[in-house]
Amino acid sequence: MSTRVFVARQNALILRAARGGFKETGQMDNHHSGPAETGASMDYSEHEKTYNMFLAGTKWGTMVIAVLLIAMAAGFFGGAGFLGSLIVFIVLNVAGVFLLR
Repeated sequence: MSTRVFVARQNALILRAARGGFKETGQMDNHHSGPAETGASMDYSEHEKTYNMFLAGTKWGTMVIAVLLIAMAAGFFGGAGFLGSLIVFIVLNVAGVFLLR
């Protein structure tokens, strides 16, 4: 197949799709059960709980990762060694818990 024929077929498919020439068939396009499609009422209290848990997990996870990186830097580059970096990790986590409450 030459390049011209390929490009012509692609353009024909694009035009057909733009005109609505493709019929929707199959399971994926006929699945209408979610709240956005049917206008079903949402459980906003459950939504708020989930969002608050996501924010809390993000906040605490970010704190732990930042503290871990600082402790690793203290252990590897500061000459504190394993026990020193462990102490830095514990102290900064305790400080983070008090600061982020």
